[in-house]
Amino acid sequence: MSFFSYKNQGNQRCPKRIGTDEMNRIIERVCLQVKKVYDSCLQQITLEDVTVCLRDVEPGNFDYPLTFTGCRSLGVKGKLVDTKIERLEDRPHFARVRTKVLIPIEVTFEDENGKKGHGKAVIEVPKDVILYVPDESVIPFFLESIVSAVCASGAYVGPRYQFTIDVCVTIILKIVAEVELLVPSFGFCDIPPCEEFAENVCDEFFRRPLFPPQLEDILDNPCCRD
Repeated sequence: MSFFSYKNQGNQRCPKRIGTDEMNRIIERVCLQVKKVYDSCLQQITLEDVTVCLRDVEPGNFDYPLTFTGCRSLGVKGKLVDTKIERLEDRPHFARVRTKVLIPIEVTFEDENGKKGHGKAVIEVPKDVILYVPDESVIPFFLESIVSAVCASGAYVGPRYQFTIDVCVTIILKIVAEVELLVPSFGFCDIPPCEEFAENVCDEFFRRPLFPPQLEDILDNPCCRD
């Protein structure tokens, strides 16, 4: 079963929502080494008529012209280049953050005989934003990005593996640092055994009561009263 299987309901050592009563079961304060997000911002934009030239094209030996069939980002981590962080004199603790976000994508296509192929490219998106930037410390902060890109449309323009694409881009910039964070804890998780898919066939029957309910049992249920 999993944390959220009905077979695991009632297990107090698994993740779930809690109420105020369950706060009394906190048993310790735990020091965790985590990546703390100090500030973050999101931008969703549509880039039109972006020209990309594919590399690492597979399987090769295509008959031209090619037909664009789709594209999407490879992974969720963007590469940041030419990053500059300039603190603002008129806004203490804030800085102007300039960088270029490189988003790796995979483009798929077919040749004139229907042979499928794919290749890689990179979309470059410049960013110029204001973020909270903590003061200097022994443990350094750094800038990182989460990215997503999905093509809305595209066309082959040639020669060889050159395309123009319209792409929907999501970029999240984050100021982060590796810190040791003190948090309340309920103790270690209780990892339940995996729930085998084949067992689901009989689960509905196994949940039935062993004996038929009595009329008294039904009438004692508040939901059955007039």
